[in-house]
Order: sequence, then structure tokens, then C-alpha cells
Amino acid sequence: MAENPTEMKTGLFDRLMRIDRRVIFVFISVALIVPLFFNVSQRIQVSPEVQMLNDAMSKVPDGALVLYAMDYDPPSAPELQPMAVAAFKVALAKKFKMVIIGLWPQGPQQANMAFETATHDPLFKDVKLTYGVDYVNLGFQSGNEAVIQKMGSDIPTTFPRDYAGTPVDQLPLMKGIKNLGNFDFMVNISAGYPGTREWVQFGADRFGLKMVSGSTAVQTTEMSPYVGKQLLGLMGGMRGAAEFEQVSGYPGRAIKFMVGQSVAHVIVIVFIVIGNIAYFATRKKRGA
Repeated sequence: MAENPTEMKTGLFDRLMRIDRRVIFVFISVALIVPLFFNVSQRIQVSPEVQMLNDAMSKVPDGALVLYAMDYDPPSAPELQPMAVAAFKVALAKKFKMVIIGLWPQGPQQANMAFETATHDPLFKDVKLTYGVDYVNLGFQSGNEAVIQKMGSDIPTTFPRDYAGTPVDQLPLMKGIKNLGNFDFMVNISAGYPGTREWVQFGADRFGLKMVSGSTAVQTTEMSPYVGKQLLGLMGGMRGAAEFEQVSGYPGRAIKFMVGQSVAHVIVIVFIVIGNIAYFATRKKRGA
């Protein structure tokens, strides 16, 4: 005897209601991971804050002396590392002279990894850099905002040695760099305290440092009031990193992450719709 079509539908909806949550987790995992292995991208609308940041960095003269302060650690790297990589790519394209520091212990190490990623981009395969001449990494110095204040008057005594332990007076790039006033520009990538707020208060306000910032998504709302005043631009979270990659012309991991995130959102919405349809379709049966 043929099965009643209504009963077949009800049975299908019953099975949909009992989908193992691990199936959903598998779909989400695939959506997030697969885009990382393919050259995929999506068009992202660039926010005014990120556009300002890109415009500000574009106006910095080629060969300018730029301070890169990397104030974050590995747990914040998924959001902030793509920002650092893109910011270093801009530096390579414009031949900035770079001085790298960190107010977080792991900051200089994160900077080294981001810098290495940037230099391995095929776009910069012909760029030849000499450590100590074109860039230096002065490492970490404890003291939070006190370090910034001390750098405002005397950087060589604040960072007497670089990340590898070399005295700064043996680094050609550091000759003539006395304080924050010697820098043409600054890029700060920050996950919290000490970070952008302290650089704004003691670097920009007190010493007139021209700066832009990248911060975690949760920190962005706190930094937004400074945009257009002390901050010449701001990128927030993964979305901000993807926007900067797009507007700067150096697409990277952030855009791929955003593709995966978008697909994951679609999958979640689809399962929500399926769940609601199944719920209402079987409600009468469950009531009986």
C-alpha cells in the first residue's frame, strides 16, 4: 500500500528536526576552512575610517621614517595579524624606513612574523632590504605609557639594544633618531592596554605624533572618538583588516576569512529556516 504523501512529508520534517548538531558543525567548519586554500575574494564596502587610514598612509612621502608599534599577542592575532601584514606591505611599496617596537612582550615577535609574510609576497620579490639600514626591530620594553613618555625625549636610552641584543648605536638607521619628533608617521596595531589609547594620549597629544591604528573589534568603539583628531584613520577587527587589504590593493587572509564568515552565516540562516519549517510542519502531529 502506497504511503500517504502527507505522512511522507511529516516523516521528512521529523528527520530534519533530529539533525545531529555535529552535522551543522561540519558544514560551518568546511565553510570557514575551504576559502583559505583557494584564491577567492568578495567585494567589501570600505568604511570612512579605513578609507581615511589608507589616504593618510598614501600621503606619507616615500622613504619616510615610520614607527610601527605592535601591541598585541597571539590570541589577538587572527584579527590583528592581517592588519600588520597589510601595513608592512604598504611600507615596502613606499620604501619606508621602519622602526618596530612593542609595548606587549609578544608584540615584536608578531611583528617579525607579519614582516616576513609581507616580504614573501611575490609583489615584493625584487625588494632588497638590509636590517639596520632599512628597518630595525627594537623589541619590547616594559613600563606601558611610561615607555612612550620616555621615547618622547630619548629613544636610545629607552631602547638601548634591539630585539637581537645589538646596541642601537651600531644600527645605521638609528643614527640621528633622538625622540618621537623624528618620525614622520606611526602605525599602531593594538589589542588593548597599553595600546592605541596610550599612544593617542602621550604620543599624539603630547608629542604631535601623526598616527593611524588597527584594533580589535571590541576596542573599536572606544577608539572611534579619536578618529579625525588624534587618529588619522582606524581599522577595527577582521572586517577592518579586510577593508584595508581591499582599499590598499594588497588582498590577504582577512578577505579570505570574510568569505568564509559570509558563507558560514548563510549556512546558519539556512539551517534556521529549515528548523522553523520543520517545527511548524510537525507541530500539529506533536500536539496530537
